[in-house]
Formats: sequence, C-alpha cells, structure tokens
Amino acid sequence: MTKELIAEISQQLLEAERTSHPIDPISPKYDDLSYEDVYAIQLKSFDIRVGRGEVIVGKKIGLSSRAMQEQFNINEPDYGIVSHRMVLREGQPIPMKRLILPRLEPEMAFVLKEDLKGPGVTAAAVLKATEGIMPAFEVIDSRYKDWKITVKDSISDNASCGAIVLGGRLTPISDIDLRLVGMVLEKNGEVIATGAGAAVLGNPAESVAWLANKLADYGITLQKGEFIMSGSLVRAVPVEAGSSLKATFDRFGSVSAFFE
Repeated sequence: MTKELIAEISQQLLEAERTSHPIDPISPKYDDLSYEDVYAIQLKSFDIRVGRGEVIVGKKIGLSSRAMQEQFNINEPDYGIVSHRMVLREGQPIPMKRLILPRLEPEMAFVLKEDLKGPGVTAAAVLKATEGIMPAFEVIDSRYKDWKITVKDSISDNASCGAIVLGGRLTPISDIDLRLVGMVLEKNGEVIATGAGAAVLGNPAESVAWLANKLADYGITLQKGEFIMSGSLVRAVPVEAGSSLKATFDRFGSVSAFFE
C-alpha cells in the first residue's frame, strides 16, 4: 500500500470519527492488505492527531481472550493508541452523539512507573515496572459501518478504540495474583456479567508484556507515566442513551459510566 493511500485512509477514518458517520470497511477493497499496511494506517492517524495537539497518554490491547482470537482466526491480540482527548473523567456523561455504535469493556489499566522496552519483556518485568492498577472502561466503537469488520479493519481503526474512562483509585499490585481478581459488571443496576483476570491471556500482565514486545518491532517503548489497557475480562456490552454501567473489581475498586 502506498504512503499516499495510507494517508488518505487515515484521513477518512479521522473524519468518520469527527462526524460520527462511518465508512465502508477497507478489507474487501484491498485483497493484498497486510498487517504492516493497517498498522501503518493506525500510526499515520496518530501522527495527524499529534500534529493537531493531541498527546499520547497510553495504549490499549484488544482481542486478548482466546475465545475472541478463535472467533477472528488469529493467534495474538491487537493494539491501539490512546491520546489525552480520548480519556473521559469518571462521572462525566458520555454523549452518544460523539459515538457511532459503542460497546463497553471492563479492564485493568496498568500505570507504569518505569519504561518497558521489548524484546524480552516478561510478565514479571511488567509487574516490576507497574506503579499500580486502576479499574477502567474502554468504550469501543467502529468507524466502519455496522461493525462488519475483520481484524485488519479494526487495527487500521486504532483497534476500534472510542474512549477510556479511568476509575479514581490507583492500587499497588504488591502480592495480588491478577489472575484471580474477580469483576462484577452491572448495567442499569442489574448484574449482567462476571469475569476474572485469567480471561486476559491467562494473566493481564502477560498481555502488557506481549504489547511491549510487539511494539519493539516498530521501535516504540511503553513509557513511564503511560497507562496500558490490558484487555476486557468479559465480552463487550452494547450501550445506549440512558445506559448506566458499573464494574467492581476485587481489591481494585470500581469504575462507572453513564451514556446520554
């Protein structure tokens, strides 16, 4: 894929996000579309964002459960980038008009106190480099029509990241076994899902290690002060105007979101 086409698609995706008007997926149009192409589209989009004044504050990992990987016929997660304009304050109503067809995922956000640079990063290295965990929601949203996407479409669209809501509590990991951390998700006051950390690549720290090593291929380092969304503990939940959601994590507190 040429640099010109990469730039064109990046602009189309940014415009779709700005207007909340989705575009047709790109995967049916380009038979030779590669993973290098779609990550290049994602990076170009963020070059444009940074040029407009956005600051990169974190990363997100998607498709981190074995079930989702099998569904998409892949053998590893995908990832996206988070800018400061994508982070919403907990308690701030989320306007549906800025989204297209949003869904919500409860996750553990790792806040780094040290850089993580692959290759060779292990889960143990991730734990050592982590200041603490925050309960978080990722609002996923596709700038492609009707969620009729492949993994390559999603990657080009910043791994379908729409917004991030961080809970107000940062908890040191200390001796907590992240695999066993339970989570209860409520929608409009009713429990709709439960999960545990083990749903995320067996251990959310393994998910962050994967990302650090994957980014090494592009010369990118996970930096001190960034937060890393490690992946959802349950399937994504559709949301509508009026939806109120709360995720409560064992040991890490809760995070809530309201859509209007």
